[in-house]
Amino acid sequence: MGMLEHLIFSGLCFGLDLLLADPVSWPHPVCFIGRALNFCEKVCRRLNTNLYLAGFSVLIIGSGCIVFFTYFLTSLPGIGWLWSIYLGYAGLALGSLIREGRKVLSLLSKGELEEARHALSFLVSRDTRDMDEQDVCRALVETLAENFNDGFCAPFFYLVLGGPAWVWVYKFVSTMDSMWGYKTSKWAQLGFAGAKADDIFAFIPARLSSLFFWVAAKVLRLKAGLNWKRVLEDARKTESPNAGWPIATAAHILQVELGGMATYFGQIKDRPRLGISEKKVTFQKIEQLLSLILTSGFLFCGVVIIIGLLFL
Repeated sequence: MGMLEHLIFSGLCFGLDLLLADPVSWPHPVCFIGRALNFCEKVCRRLNTNLYLAGFSVLIIGSGCIVFFTYFLTSLPGIGWLWSIYLGYAGLALGSLIREGRKVLSLLSKGELEEARHALSFLVSRDTRDMDEQDVCRALVETLAENFNDGFCAPFFYLVLGGPAWVWVYKFVSTMDSMWGYKTSKWAQLGFAGAKADDIFAFIPARLSSLFFWVAAKVLRLKAGLNWKRVLEDARKTESPNAGWPIATAAHILQVELGGMATYFGQIKDRPRLGISEKKVTFQKIEQLLSLILTSGFLFCGVVIIIGLLFL
């Protein structure tokens, strides 16, 4: 596949993601990765081996399997191109991110707090059962901002760089981190390799997501000023070297406060405050963020393709 064909292919995957999102009735490759990781966890713990080494082994062997099966499927005579399109499009999650965000916002707007908590629980790892309306709003903004990078910027970045195989190596690493990458006694050792690999893979895309949030805010003429010095200070407060970038940028663009108290696996955690102190998240701010995410996605795709065309 030449450069022009690859750029057209990437744009097609972007369009299909927005058009189809992730159809609920379709099995998604991430589900199979999740099942494989659950199986690997059980094997690692039964072997009673060094969990750091086990985690690195799963990372390396799993990535190799992903590359093999991706190239095998996309090389099949007659239908390989269909697999390429499917795997390229399925690796992106901008469409489903916006869909699920609007779903939670719609439930909140109707006053259906319990249903909103339940819908949010599929998007976050924190406990949602006892959240009040502001907790749900804040958690929704944080997960939408962070997953703009994890679910779209990073996979699209790797789609353009290396095609479906690179996308799905990244998705494997990201899924491994989301399932195992917790700093608890149960996961600290086994999840170490996946967490560090995810930090490396998402390093550049996270900073690009922050930049494109800023550009999109200019395009949408959002009135909030963006103090980059404060954004940088807030971005460095988070445990993750990457998650803070899109979240802090969104907080300052929307002029709200994010972070604070949250419950994970029954334990209350006081996270760093990001953004503008004591400014609450309103439904209007969530609508602005959804517009910001969609506009940023179009800009990111457009700029990448234009840069690629310049090198033809």
